[in-house]
Amino acid sequence: MDTKSLTLLVEILDAGNLSEAARRLKMTRANVSYHLNQLEKSVGMQLVRRTTRRVEPTEIGLKLYKHGRSIQDELVAARESVETLGKTPQGKVRLSVPSGYGQFVMTPWLLEFKQAYPDIVLDVLFENSVEDLLRDEVDIAVRIMSEPPQHLVARELGQVRYVACASRAYADRHGLPQRPEDLAGLPVISAAVIGRPLRLSAYYGGQPRQHVVLEPTVISRNYAFLRDAIRAGLGVGVVPDYVVHDDVARGDLLAALTEWRLSIFGRGMYMLYMPNRHHPRAIGMMIEFILDRAQRRHDGQAGLLAVGRAPGAGTGLAEGI
Repeated sequence: MDTKSLTLLVEILDAGNLSEAARRLKMTRANVSYHLNQLEKSVGMQLVRRTTRRVEPTEIGLKLYKHGRSIQDELVAARESVETLGKTPQGKVRLSVPSGYGQFVMTPWLLEFKQAYPDIVLDVLFENSVEDLLRDEVDIAVRIMSEPPQHLVARELGQVRYVACASRAYADRHGLPQRPEDLAGLPVISAAVIGRPLRLSAYYGGQPRQHVVLEPTVISRNYAFLRDAIRAGLGVGVVPDYVVHDDVARGDLLAALTEWRLSIFGRGMYMLYMPNRHHPRAIGMMIEFILDRAQRRHDGQAGLLAVGRAPGAGTGLAEGI
C-alpha cells in the first residue's frame, strides 16, 4: 500500500461513486475500479460497498480513509505554505447560500471579502439545499435548519425569525391577522416545499407551540419576488425578517403577530463545512470572515425594537437576526 492508493480511496469515497471519482481524477471508470480492486487485494479485505448509485466505506475502509485524508491534508498544507509564501491570499472558495439570506444579508459581506482579497476566486451558489457537500464540491454551505447534521461542523450564525406583514393598502382593505390561526384563511405569500404542506410554528411566551398549515397564494424561493408581491398588496407575507426589515422600518409594510415568534423551515442559521479536513487558506479566511460579520450583525441588532408596527402591536422584530 502506498500514498497513491490511499489518495485514490479518499477520492472515491469523497466523490460518492466510481464515475464521479473517475471524472475528478481524469481517469476512466474501469481504471478507477481496477486500482480499487488492486488495493483491496493488497489489504486482503473489502474497503467499499458498491451499490448502483453510491459507494460506502466498510469499517476498515473508513479507517484507511481517515489516514488517507490526513496524509492528503498535510500534503495540501505543505504545498500551500510554499506556494503562498510572500504572496497575497489566493485560492478558490465555493459557497452555497440560501437565496434570501444570501441576497439580503450575505451579499455585502461577500463583496467586501472579494474587495479585500481580489486574488481569491469566489464561486457562489444561491440555492436552498445541498444534500452532500463533498458530492456537490461545496466548501461552505449556509442553511436555515432546526438541528444541523451531526456529520458536519455547524457554526451558528444567529437565530432566524419570520415575520407576518402586509402592505398598508392590504391592511386598510382586509385588516391584519390577530392570531397565527388567522393566517390559515388568508392569502399568504411565502416560500414552500414542493409536495409537502407548509407548516408554521408559532411560539408565545411559555405557551405550548402552535402549528398552522398555510396554503400560500404566491409561492417562490426567490425572496425578492415575494417581497414585491407583499408590497403589491397581494396578501400577507410570511417571510424571514431580513427580507422585509427595511420596508417595515420605513413603514411601507406593517408587521402583524409581533408578540409571536414564527418559524417555518427552522430557527437557526448555520454555516456548515466538512470536519477533520485541512482548510486551504482562502476557505479558512472565509469561514472566519463570515463568523465575524454574523457576530457584528447580531451585536448591531441586540436590543433593537421593531419599528413600523401595526397599531396595537406588541414588541417587534428585535429577537433573532
